Amino acid sequence: MDAIWKPGVHKTGIMGGTFDPIHNGHLALADNAYYQLKLDQILFLPARIPPHKQNRPEGATSSQRLHMTRLAISDYPYFSLDQEEMNRDGVSYTKDTLLRLKNSEPETEFFFIIGADSLMSFDTWYHPEIICSCCHLVAAIRDDIPLKILQRKAEELRTRFQASVFLLDIPKMDISSTRLRDFRKHGKSIRPYVPAAVADYIEENDIYGGHGQNEQL
Repeated sequence: MDAIWKPGVHKTGIMGGTFDPIHNGHLALADNAYYQLKLDQILFLPARIPPHKQNRPEGATSSQRLHMTRLAISDYPYFSLDQEEMNRDGVSYTKDTLLRLKNSEPETEFFFIIGADSLMSFDTWYHPEIICSCCHLVAAIRDDIPLKILQRKAEELRTRFQASVFLLDIPKMDISSTRLRDFRKHGKSIRPYVPAAVADYIEENDIYGGHGQNEQL
């Protein structure tokens, strides 16, 4: 881990995703990465068309997802929004985004933050070897995937792609965007799971089929 602590080197975390909607689990993962890895900032990059979710169920529009992300990170001075993937035509590949960032900031160390399930399937991504050449991989430890399996996968990626992999220990949060969309569809409140400004925006714009209902769980 000594490579992370080079004096004077700027360290930027990257949080990609559909954020449909963004929730407290996303924010907790980014916040823990910021503090545990002593990062300087974290960029949130909502994807317009992610390769693994090209046929995802209808949810919020791209502009709504972008706005929700902006609302969610507004209270964190070290979080910022990068709209490049939203403005890109076609599928948003992580490889292209990281090459763009690395070419524009060659001296910056980038830390790509993902979930444990994404780490387990990382070798199926588009050009994983290029991704690994541009950044460190940072994955959250999850209770439903044993630590030994995650460690074994991290070692496999280090051997196969010369990857730099870090595992984050974060508080368990049993929430997902899919579950929140389902809550809204059935008229249940999502307020315990998203920032208040995001909940207000979803309710005001009747996103995810809530139809104005706001029942408590």
